[in-house]
Amino acid sequence: MARYTTSFFSPRSPDDAWRFLSDVRLFSTWDPGVAASVQVKGDGPVVGAAYDLTIRGAMTTVMRYVVVALEGRRLKMVSTTAWLRSVDELSVEPDGNGARVTYDAVLTLNGPLRVFDPLLGVAFRRIGDRADVGLRQALGAVPR
Repeated sequence: MARYTTSFFSPRSPDDAWRFLSDVRLFSTWDPGVAASVQVKGDGPVVGAAYDLTIRGAMTTVMRYVVVALEGRRLKMVSTTAWLRSVDELSVEPDGNGARVTYDAVLTLNGPLRVFDPLLGVAFRRIGDRADVGLRQALGAVPR
């Protein structure tokens, strides 16, 4: 299992930050690992909505993410492929005059591939760090 979590303060209002973060179609604007994101089921971030994310890497691949939970400003989506399972949780909470944005992602290799989880963790940290920079820039994150 590989995990990447980031949490930061954004001066945007919680509602504004949430509208941006929960619009999965915008992932390609801030995550350099996502070449494209298209909603293929549903209208907006609702339970059951599905998004095809074109992932850049050694080989370009499309991962279908399905929203499995939506409670207030917390969204959980899951993608399962032949090789791995990705569970991503996004949330926004009020924080003073802005918002606390949290993104938590867990990748798990399937079956016998799990022996390579430690290597996946190293690669996932690099991928996550690049996405974190883009998301912080997009939401105007400021140190506190």
